[in-house]
Order: sequence, then structure tokens, then C-alpha cells
Amino acid sequence: MWQLSFPWWQFIIRGAVVYIAVLILIRISGKRQVAQMGIIEFVALLLISNAVQNSMNGGDNSITGGIILAVTLLALTHLLAVMTYRSDKCEHLIQGEPTLLIRHGKFLDANLRKELLSHEELKAMLRRQGIHRISEIDHAILESDGYLSVQKIGESANEPEISTGVSAS
Repeated sequence: MWQLSFPWWQFIIRGAVVYIAVLILIRISGKRQVAQMGIIEFVALLLISNAVQNSMNGGDNSITGGIILAVTLLALTHLLAVMTYRSDKCEHLIQGEPTLLIRHGKFLDANLRKELLSHEELKAMLRRQGIHRISEIDHAILESDGYLSVQKIGESANEPEISTGVSAS
């Protein structure tokens, strides 16, 4: 129950390699995987977690091995949080950058394709925010965490603008 089937440091290496690999795969798969997870993405995430389990524990089912892996995963999560907080370059690499999806009431189709979002999916996201007409939107930005930020035409005209680093293309 407590006896490891291989050295403790192998759990750390295995956990770190799998953590980084899954992080890269999820990062490559796009922003909407995070915040607008549909049934397809949810099932994929469940299956990924099951698929990588044995590669992390190497068949070891001990409590000690599980604790070592849990500590490793939490430590990596904290380390990456610190790195993204301290470095804009790391934040951009790991978190990605916002994408402008609507400008002056018009869809930016190239950006929608880049994010694999259809007009209907974007309209559904807007309706969840109480917006029913594209024409009332000055701009809509898909944030790096998958959240959709929307500013209506004429809204907050007197307040200073928050820099987003968003490109129009």
C-alpha cells in the first residue's frame, strides 16, 4: 500500500513530462477549450486524463506514489503561475493572447476561423451576456482564458482604455 514500485524521483519526472505535454496540447487546441467547453471537449479532457494516468504512475498504485504525483502537479502549477506573473513572455507563451472577434458590429471571420468559432457559437456566447444584436457591439474580444469581453457602442466612452495587445487580424 505504501511501498513504491520504482524510485520516487521517477514519479516526479513522469509527472512533470506528462503535465507539460498535456499543457502544450491543451494550449495548442485553442482558447475555447477552457471556458466554452462543450460535450466534445469535455469527453476529450476526461479521456486524456485517463490516458495519461498510467504514464505518470507507471502502474504503481501505492498511496505514496499518488501523493508524490499530486505534490509534483501542484508544485508545477504554482511554478507556472509564478512564471506567468513575473514574465510577460511566459504569460504570452502559456496563456496566449486575446483575439478580436467583432469590430464595429462586424464579424472578423479570419479570427473566428483561427479560434474555430462559428457565427452561431459566437452569437450564443453573446446571448448569454444579454446581447441580441451584433450591430450594438463596438468590439468583442475572446480573452486568453476563453472568456468573451464585449463593449457596446457608446459604452464607457469617458473611461481610459485598457490595453489588450489585441491585433485586428
